[in-house]
Amino acid sequence: MTRTPTFGGPRVSPGYLLWRATLRWQRRIATALKPLGLTHVQYVLLESLWRFDAQGRRPSQRELADRAGTDVMMTSQVVRTLADKGLLRRTVDRRDARKRVLALTPRGREATERAMEVVARADEEHFGGVGDRRALLVLLGRLAYPEERRRTRDGGDPVAR
Repeated sequence: MTRTPTFGGPRVSPGYLLWRATLRWQRRIATALKPLGLTHVQYVLLESLWRFDAQGRRPSQRELADRAGTDVMMTSQVVRTLADKGLLRRTVDRRDARKRVLALTPRGREATERAMEVVARADEEHFGGVGDRRALLVLLGRLAYPEERRRTRDGGDPVAR
């Protein structure tokens, strides 16, 4: 006799609730970025490149994909689109002619910083009703980065990025 697993319904399924919350958040971000002419993945890549830029680094497309958590082939296509929009430059690496390095253009830096403000406001609207924001970040960090179990002052929770 096989036993049917007990399922209390979608409102008690963490995976289902996370999926629904993610869909709502993605729609909010897409709506917020649309007036800027950016998709969510374009924003993620620009924001990741902005962080490299702030460190004085010019990453390869692979390094950008690794930091952003995106597929390398998709990253290549989106980078090409962003270059066509004049938001970033792709240049040959002086040390390795097979490699392209990336840098924001002044227009790209301005667009990224404007988008970062827009996304921060959308995040605040979406997550503003959460009572303990730090606890939410810790829990989401555990799910997003299970390999990072660095010790922190509060007992070993991953540090929010």
